[in-house]
Amino acid sequence: MKIGFIGLGNMGGPMARNLASAGHEVQGFDPAATYPEGITPCTSAPEAAADAEVVITMLPNGAILRDVAAQVIPAMATGSVLLDCSTVDVDTAREVARQAKAAGLEALDAPVSGGVGGAAAGTLTFMVGGPESAFGKARPLFEIMGQKTVHCGDAGAGQAAKICNNMILGVTMIATCEAFALADKLGLDRARLFDVVSTSSGSSWSMNTYCPAPGVGPTSPADKGYRPGFAAELMLKDLRLSQQAAESADADTPMGQLATALYEQFVEREDGRGKDFSAMLPRLEQRKRASP
Repeated sequence: MKIGFIGLGNMGGPMARNLASAGHEVQGFDPAATYPEGITPCTSAPEAAADAEVVITMLPNGAILRDVAAQVIPAMATGSVLLDCSTVDVDTAREVARQAKAAGLEALDAPVSGGVGGAAAGTLTFMVGGPESAFGKARPLFEIMGQKTVHCGDAGAGQAAKICNNMILGVTMIATCEAFALADKLGLDRARLFDVVSTSSGSSWSMNTYCPAPGVGPTSPADKGYRPGFAAELMLKDLRLSQQAAESADADTPMGQLATALYEQFVEREDGRGKDFSAMLPRLEQRKRASP
């Protein structure tokens, strides 16, 4: 398959490389990145999209996606698929899909979970929104880039699934960090807390797989000085997207709102930028109970 890939950074680069290694013809564009081995460099996004059966985008935010979509949609062949793997707001995903359909194209929003490690290993999870016909065309590519793909529904459904998932993740990570900080002050050994919670009703991915306490449970960013596997500023981005969607849908998400406010303070007014989102634990360790 001939593939155009736009956005070859920390996530897009390994994804494109895996497609090329599997035998697909991949032409790519990124104004800043180093081109991975096997990718044919292009001088613009429209050049990368020209004659491609599938154009994949992996971009930082919705505004950039709208700009890139406006450039590539006119360059794409009728019937081809615009596959966006960025994490953006639901409204942008739906608007890009509308523009693509009007131009005789098909569009999928397919944000990912699994981070840079999953992108390199080809073990990402894709949450996909868009027509069944386009999903069928792209399925072989998902199988190369990831280990699990869920077709969530119509345009925007993939983004909806991603932001709902990451709202849960942000809330549960804060609760997990709070529990360890409380256990410290109560004199409870962290390893004992992990042994109890990881097999009890308080278990979660944040505790069992990505434990924020160094030296406890499987190896995680906490064991590497909180160097980011998933940066706190990216968690803040996703939480803000969840609250933007909640406002648009008139949904009550008080825990999501509070998690957003806490990560805003951590990233923008404290020292959280550039650290893993689980570094909320050392932050909480240093704090005393706030006055009511």
